[in-house]
This record gives sequence, structure tokens and C-alpha cells, in this order.
Amino acid sequence: MSQTLRPNPRFAELATGDALQRTVRALEANGLTVFVTEHGRAAFNKALELIPGGSEVMTMTSVTVDTIGLARELNDSGRYHSLRSKLTQMDYKTQANEMRRLAAAPDYVVGSAHAVTEEGHVFVASNSGSQLATYVYTAGKVIWVVGAQKIVTGDAEAMQRLYEYAFPLEDERALAAYGMRSGVNKVLIVHKEIQPGRITIILVKEKLGF
Repeated sequence: MSQTLRPNPRFAELATGDALQRTVRALEANGLTVFVTEHGRAAFNKALELIPGGSEVMTMTSVTVDTIGLARELNDSGRYHSLRSKLTQMDYKTQANEMRRLAAAPDYVVGSAHAVTEEGHVFVASNSGSQLATYVYTAGKVIWVVGAQKIVTGDAEAMQRLYEYAFPLEDERALAAYGMRSGVNKVLIVHKEIQPGRITIILVKEKLGF
């Protein structure tokens, strides 16, 4: 199916101003901190405002985070303690357990999401689930940068977006990058966050990522 499935173009459309406002209010009511930026560069700057220099940071694989240059800044500038950079220097064949533990509980984790509902729910799909534990609990702080085209009305439409838009694009990316296909194998749904200030979502008024 993944060889013939094409992304549903309606899930690439940016949310209206009213939908964006409803989403922000709902996310805040559910315990998330929310910032809205006009473009990716502003989102880049806002994210760096939230991460003190020298902090331990884990960047998760994200087209959005890569596109705005945030992954490069956090991993390559030398101004942060990049766990991603450390992991790339390790040997998975002999250090798999150590690598898993190292990535499991960063002070800051930075990534994105695949759908955000106007009810304030955040959806993240994953092939392996490697990023999900950090988002759920083990990271000290979570920062998601999310393009406004990912806003949908409710949970049913969010799941539809995962399968009809994010999956075919990620499947194509994974095949080109790793020579293997992806899958919507594990899905995280965040309804609320009970730790004040733990999760921050930066909504961007432009199309970014899948």
C-alpha cells in the first residue's frame, strides 16, 4: 500500500486564524505552554530562548527541526551538550544498551508532532517508538515545533492525517534515507500535561514538515 499511497493534499493546508486561536486556547487549558510564530526563523529563535547554553539536548528525527536549522544549531554549534552528536560516535553493534540509556532521559528533547487538534490533543506517530518515552515522561523539558498545517479538528481527523499524509511522506523519506520503509506502528496521544512548563509547543504559521 505504501508504494501507491499518495498524500491527501487537504492535510497540507494551513489552519485558519480562528482554528489556530482555538487550538492555542485548548492546548493551554490542557497544561501545555504555547507560542505562535510567523515563520520558521522566528520558531528557531524562540526555541533557542527556551534552551540555556550548555544544556543537555536530544534532537529527535524531524523534518521540521531540520528545515529551520534547529537540529544543526543544537548538535553542531558546540554551544549545547548534544546527545545526538555523542550517539553518532558510538557503535550500535557493541553499545546498543548504553545508547538506549543515554537517549532515554535528556534534560531537553526537541522534535515535532504529526497532528494537533483544536481540542488541544497532540499526536506523534513512530515506526520504532524511540522518541516516545522521552515525550511522555523521561525528558525534563519537551519542545515541539509544529507547522500550522498540522492542525485538525479532532482526534479522528488527526488519525486520518497520520495515515493519509504524514505516513506516505515519511515512508518515502525513510526509504531514501535508510533503505527501509516506515510505519504507523506506535502512536502517542497527549491529552494533558500535569507538570507545569514541561511541554512547550511552538506553532508556526507556515507549512513545515509532514
